[in-house]
This record gives sequence, structure tokens and C-alpha cells, in this order.
Amino acid sequence: MPAQHARIQSIEEYEEAYRRSTENPEQFWADIAEPFSWRRKWDTILESDMVEGHNKWFKGAKLNITENCLDRHLATRGNKLALIWEPNDPKTRQIRYTYRELHQEVCKFANVLQNNGVEKGDRVCIYMPMIPQLAIAVLACARVGAVHSVIFAGFSANAISDRVNDAQASVVLTSDGLNRGDKQIPVKRVVDDALHHCPSVRRVIVTEHLGWPVNMVEGRDVWLHEELEEVEKTSPAEEMDAEDLLFILYTSGSTGKPKGVVHTQAGYMVWADYTFRNVFQVNENDVYWCTADIGWVTGHTYLLYGPLLSGATTLMFEGIPTYPSAGRFWEVIDKHSVSVFYTAPTAIRSLMATPLDNVLSYSLDSLRVLGSVGEPINEEAWHWYYTHVGKERCPVVDTWWQTETGGIMISALAGITPSKPARAGLPLPGVQPVLLSQEGKEIEGNDEEGYLAIKYPWPGIIRTTYGDHERCRQTYFAPYPGYYFTGDGARRDEEGLYRIIGRVDDVINVSGHRFGTAEIENAINQNSHVVESAVVGYPHDVKGQGIYAYVICREKISKEEAIYVEASIIETVVAEIGKIARPDKIQLVTGLPKTRSGKIMRRILRKVAEGDTSNLGDTTTLLDPNVVDEIIEGKK
Repeated sequence: MPAQHARIQSIEEYEEAYRRSTENPEQFWADIAEPFSWRRKWDTILESDMVEGHNKWFKGAKLNITENCLDRHLATRGNKLALIWEPNDPKTRQIRYTYRELHQEVCKFANVLQNNGVEKGDRVCIYMPMIPQLAIAVLACARVGAVHSVIFAGFSANAISDRVNDAQASVVLTSDGLNRGDKQIPVKRVVDDALHHCPSVRRVIVTEHLGWPVNMVEGRDVWLHEELEEVEKTSPAEEMDAEDLLFILYTSGSTGKPKGVVHTQAGYMVWADYTFRNVFQVNENDVYWCTADIGWVTGHTYLLYGPLLSGATTLMFEGIPTYPSAGRFWEVIDKHSVSVFYTAPTAIRSLMATPLDNVLSYSLDSLRVLGSVGEPINEEAWHWYYTHVGKERCPVVDTWWQTETGGIMISALAGITPSKPARAGLPLPGVQPVLLSQEGKEIEGNDEEGYLAIKYPWPGIIRTTYGDHERCRQTYFAPYPGYYFTGDGARRDEEGLYRIIGRVDDVINVSGHRFGTAEIENAINQNSHVVESAVVGYPHDVKGQGIYAYVICREKISKEEAIYVEASIIETVVAEIGKIARPDKIQLVTGLPKTRSGKIMRRILRKVAEGDTSNLGDTTTLLDPNVVDEIIEGKK
């Protein structure tokens, strides 16, 4: 049995760990990595070039991440619950897997993949609902050395084909359909539409979930349950290099094309485990629940990999917070005695808007730690969460991180380091945040504001954007050479705690999911009525940020026609990206505020969308300053 992972248990231990992580980072991470199961230890801990964006951790090491998630726990935790699946409908049977059972299911799925021609290094796209087979599929890919790319099962056929083609995936894993609240959605049909434009795909493996009849393409499509009948219950894990690709996860970029964020084996593993253990302070008998979909990075790191690496019990939920009633989250917490609960401010705000009885009807006395993820949690939501869900006894960890960081960067450690409403808190050991001026000078001291950047690599740092490292370099490393640029503004308060202010680039954070304005504009511009559009974010009571679209049409539109045109634009966006990106407000305009060089002044459009027109700055430099007055009038 390997040595046990320790975790920080006092503010003094945090301060000591932070000091060691900055004074001698390589020795610090060597110590943290030691207890994992390695086929071969590393030659060097870190090889880094923060100007070019080249970072390699634990170079020369050999491992398989699933041996660390599953195999190494079998001797001591074989009969411990690893995964609890709670269905969309409370009347449907829950499913539970011990570590031994989950290991067996992953081995069987790994054998199915190999029988269907999946080899080490192949890309496998996964478009599935939140069912156990999704979690098992992800781990099975990692076991055989295939690169998984999970696509949120709410994206459109076009969005799927973009991602499949960029990854040049050879296999797609999907299901017949999915449940989402009171709706059932034909998942396989969406995949079929997408694959008309994906020549690289030669096999589709379909999980039966709803029992719906689906179109099975001969020679390409197979049923998972039929394939599982043919395979053994054991499967040796493929030996992987520390820097082999583990997964690609597509995020929306500031250009229209989604970018595939790449994470590799060893660094991501060490970071996922270290951050999970320390932020959530999970104990051996805890039941931990992260409500995120595995289609997002939070689901990767804190529903699946982090908990399993730490030997925890993780809960996976198929449904939504308000079905069949707005008490569903609290019912699940009581039913499974959840002790650590991690969700998004969007969910909290939507539940705040329902009668308080929905939460007061449940005891919630099993809860010990509350977490928040996806965007900064506003003070009102923080207090509601702390008071009514945590009963004023559970610490709240407001975690700041990104798809590109692999795991949590700035957060309180539950019950250990300071936690204040609307503050992410202190950086984790190994994270060296700085505030930069616009010119790139470090801003010293507390009670200061600037651009948030990180000045030393950490094991979970983005390795590249798939197939296009220059895009990675330009986005994250070129703005301020020698630093990783987060794209966020931040404030360091008088106590040194970090408060995240929000995006400083053309990215909108909708319910914790980032969309590049260009991606939504490209979708809107596909509509036959549209000449040009500009999209900005604006404050939204539930989602944090809503999507506000200014649209120029080809012909003059009457008030009566406007309703149909706006509905048509929404349909186009849903078809191109998915419902999650539908604009909340559309304003038809005759022009956009542009500089003489043709750049759209989104700053002005953002102010108008926010209803703050008192200080628009100098508009005399615009090509046509009158267009601003017209847009303000039109908004009224």
C-alpha cells in the first residue's frame, strides 16, 4: 500500500505549505506526488517556458490515472461506495457502485473500446446524459490510453461536429436519449445529424437509457449492452507517459472556433487530487456531491477524478434542481446523507427565488461543507446559502479556477483558511497570483485592483490548445510574457483575500459557462435576416450574466415582424450552439458603434445593456456617434 496523502489541517500548516511551495516548488510537488502509484518515477519535476507556454511536469514518469483512481484502493476500500447515481425521477431506482464494482465496470467498458478498434492516443468524443455509463466511459478511455473529449449533452449537432472534426475523433459514445426535468431529449438523433459532416468517425457505441427506438447505421453503430456480453471483467491499464494527453475539453474562445484545452496525465492527476483533498477537507466516511455535468471541467475534476483519486464517495445526479419540485437538491442531500455539497451560484439564485419552505422542509443536518463554482457568488446568494442550507455552521468555499487551470486556484480551505462573502480567498499552495497593471507591471500590496495573472506554473496548467499551440500562446502567455494571463480582473482586499471582478476580454460567463462573444455572433449571423451583430454580457439575476444581442437586419423590420425575426434568430443560435447560448435580449438596430478602423466598441454596448448610460466616455472618435443615441433610445 503506498504512503497516505496528507492534507492541510490548520492555518499554520497552510502557511508552511505555501512557503515551501514558493521557496522550493519542485521539491514541494515531488513530496506531494510521492504516494501515487507510479509505473516509473520521473526524471525531472518541471520543465517550463512561460513565455512560449511550454510546461511539462513529472517528465519521464510512467503511470495510468485509473490505477490511481481505482486499482490502488481495492485492497483497503474495495467494498467502500465509490459512486452513487441519483436519477432524474425520484421514483426511479438509484444505482450504487463500490470501488470493486466500479473497477470491474471500467475494465469491461475498456475491453469494449479495444474490441471496437480504440487504441492508445485515439480521440473518443462522448455525448451522453448524466448516467453512470458516462463516468465509466471517461475512465475506460483513460484506462486504454485514449484521449476523451466530453461534449455537454445540450450542444447542437453543429457544435458537436465542430468538436469531433477538430479532435479528428474516430469513435463517438452516446445514448438513445436523456431525461432533463420533465423533458426527454433524443440524444442519438442529434449525434446522427452531427456525424453527416464527420468523416473521421468509424464507430458509434450507444448506451440504452430510455429504451427508445433509434436509427442504427449498419457497420458504424453498436449497442453497448450487446458489446458488454462479449468481454472479460478484467483489463490491464495502458502504461502512459506523464505528458501523454488525458483529455481535450472544448471551451468557447474569443474567436468563433471553439478551442480544445489539453490536459495531460500526471500533472492533472496530482493537481486534481491535491486541490480536492485540501479545499473540501473530505473525510473517509463523507458523501460528496458535485452537481456539475461531466460535460464541463468541474464535472471532470470534482465529480470524477478528484474524488476517486482521493478514495471518496462521489454522487452523480441526472436531474435538475427544480424537478419534480424546487426541493429536489435538499431531498437528495437528506436521502444520501451528503456532507460536502458543491454547486453553482446560478442554481443557488434560482432556488432563492422559490418559497423558503422548499429548503426549510429538509433537515440538511448531514452537511459539513458548502462549495460554490463557475463564477463569483454574490453576497446575497452567499448569505442565503450559508444561512438556510448550511444553517450557519458549514464553511462556504467560493472556488475560483478555469478549464485551463485544471483545478481550483484560489479558494478558502474549508474551515482552515479565511472565508468571506464574495471573496475567493487565498491562493492554494503552489499558486502564485499577481495583479498586473495594463502595462504589465506587478501591483504590490493590499487593497489593490488589476489584471489577474499567475507567475509560476502549477501541475494542472493547460498544456496547449489541441492542434494549435500558437492559439494557446497568444491567448494565455503572450499578453504578459512570463505570466499565465487569466483574462479576469481581480481585487486583493485589505486582508490579502482575492475578489474576482469578472472577465476583461470578450467572453460572457452564463451560469458559470464561458462563451466567446464571437462564437454567438457567428451563430446569429447565419440567420438569413441578419447582416451583422454584436453580443455583450449584462447582469442577470439568476445566470450571473445574460446574453444581450444587438442585431442589424437586411431589411427594415416593422414592430409586428420583429417578434418573428427575434424568434428566428434564437432558433438559429440554438441550432448552431445549443439552448445554453440563446440570447436573453435581442435589440434590432440600424447600426453599431464602431471606430474608424471598424472595431465595434463593445464597452459602449455593455453600458447600454446594463442601463448605465451616464458615463459612456468619449464617443466623438466613433465613425457615427449618432448611432449610440439611437441604440439608447431603442432600448427604452
